[in-house]
Amino acid sequence: MTSHVLLTSEEHRTLRIRPTRGADLGDAVMSCLIVPSEFRRVQNVYPILFRLTPQRDRFQALAIFGFEPGENLFLDGDRWDARYRPLALEIQPFLIGHPATPGGDKQVHLDLDSPRIAPGGEGVRVFDDLGRATPYLETLAAQLGELDAGWQASEGFFAALARHELLEPLTLEITLPDGSINRLVGYHGIAEERLQQLDASALGELHADGHLLPIFMALASLANVSELIDRKSRRDVTLG
Repeated sequence: MTSHVLLTSEEHRTLRIRPTRGADLGDAVMSCLIVPSEFRRVQNVYPILFRLTPQRDRFQALAIFGFEPGENLFLDGDRWDARYRPLALEIQPFLIGHPATPGGDKQVHLDLDSPRIAPGGEGVRVFDDLGRATPYLETLAAQLGELDAGWQASEGFFAALARHELLEPLTLEITLPDGSINRLVGYHGIAEERLQQLDASALGELHADGHLLPIFMALASLANVSELIDRKSRRDVTLG
């Protein structure tokens, strides 16, 4: 359940946020939505895959953290063992709300039911005693703006992938050293062979529109599957 309200210094002057990581804070997830503008940062750490929405009306991009629901192989207690966390995770428990008036600036909303809201004097303050935004909130606002801009631009990216038929079903079957098999099914990946067949005009169009780089970043990210397997193997040994 979520309860979203407009963030204001009047109502939330004493609000504090828990910046730590943990399963109890919502980090025990196997994937996270990402936008093409952050693919360069994501591909250094996580595999990037694509999946149809539950309504099956469009694709969305995901950073993959594990092989099964609730499995995050980058979460080690209260520590996130990676150099980068996707924007959609970083901005929690905040989200972007609609403008108060048509054509106005979008607003910052707060999920009151989030476990990241800190009790008492714990956590990081969002506003100072005078009601001014703290450096934490200023950074958060920039991240929200980047995520919103990336989300708006993603429509053109996915339209280009569809136009050039650059997504294909992808099933990853991984056999671990103990003989167990893990499968990632229901996902799509970049159709590399189809990409190689595009002529100069099509490639030029993708480049001019800013789509070619994230396409190559998504392809390059699949090299991280082997690291994910290693993390899974080490985790299973530790738990065993």
